Amino acid sequence: MIITKTPFRMSFFGGGTDMEDYFKENGGAVLSTTFDKYCYVNVRHLPKFFDYNTELSYSKIERVTNVEDIQHPAIREAMKMLDMHEIRLTYEADLPARSGLGTSSSFAVGMLNAFYALKGKYADKKKLADEAIYLERVLCNEAGGWQDQIAASFGGFNRINFGPDGYEVLPLIISPERKKRLNDNLMMFFTGFTRFSSDVQKANSATSPDDKKMMLKKMKNLVDEAEAILVNDEKDLDDFGRLLDTTWKLKRQTGGSVSTNSIDALYDKGIKAGALGGKLLGAGGGGFLVFYVQPDKQDSVKKAMLDLMYIPFEFENGGTQVIHYTPESYESE
Repeated sequence: MIITKTPFRMSFFGGGTDMEDYFKENGGAVLSTTFDKYCYVNVRHLPKFFDYNTELSYSKIERVTNVEDIQHPAIREAMKMLDMHEIRLTYEADLPARSGLGTSSSFAVGMLNAFYALKGKYADKKKLADEAIYLERVLCNEAGGWQDQIAASFGGFNRINFGPDGYEVLPLIISPERKKRLNDNLMMFFTGFTRFSSDVQKANSATSPDDKKMMLKKMKNLVDEAEAILVNDEKDLDDFGRLLDTTWKLKRQTGGSVSTNSIDALYDKGIKAGALGGKLLGAGGGGFLVFYVQPDKQDSVKKAMLDLMYIPFEFENGGTQVIHYTPESYESE
């Protein structure tokens, strides 16, 4: 039996520049972190007592005798890609799917990690990220960028650069005290709206290409500014919060599905209550709002967001991990 634990990610700057059709031509950069909310994938070979040979448990239960009959596209394509047979897979998570935290990509990374472990093979973090990108973007043909799979696999607080030759992951060198202060100044709330990121991406593709390209260039430049604030102890950390407000306003101009009237109203309430800035996580359209709030204003923001669920969190550095490994003898039918 194998159990993997894979973190969710929080993207601050550069989202959208990790889309392959953009960064291959223009380059891209993202500033993001993973945090201590996880998805868990449990995989084992299914005992041969049943009239089906594969059982999957996620938001629904599937029992099939042929891999091609699996309805979940990522599980089906991953099993075919790695030649997996006769398994029982269970998925559960600390936070809901389709909420802007890269949950589907964390699942893809954790599942691939579990499949390799079940085969008795080691897959490094880059291999898992690369194969999760291929799984979701090519085999499943889902619209979206590359940052989620990379963040989930590598973990930690990173700058990820994208270009014609692929990507590189550069951990941010931040003093522990400054990193903790940043963590303490961030507040996350669940809006209650969930959506498929790929649907939002498709809807936003209707935006004028020239306008979107200009906005994405500005958003990429903000990665440099945000990084400079974080790594320099002499700079005012509150400027990071103000930059979040800037990137949110830019993000809203990249597509009509990025926000809704309800989300705009919630965001405005947070700012009026004292937040210096914030953003909706993920492709947009719903999920989690994160605000940068100075300590003396946090009670006021909590009160303003009283109708929403407050989610405390801490940054994490581990990325995807196998947390339980029990080898088992298995002979395919």
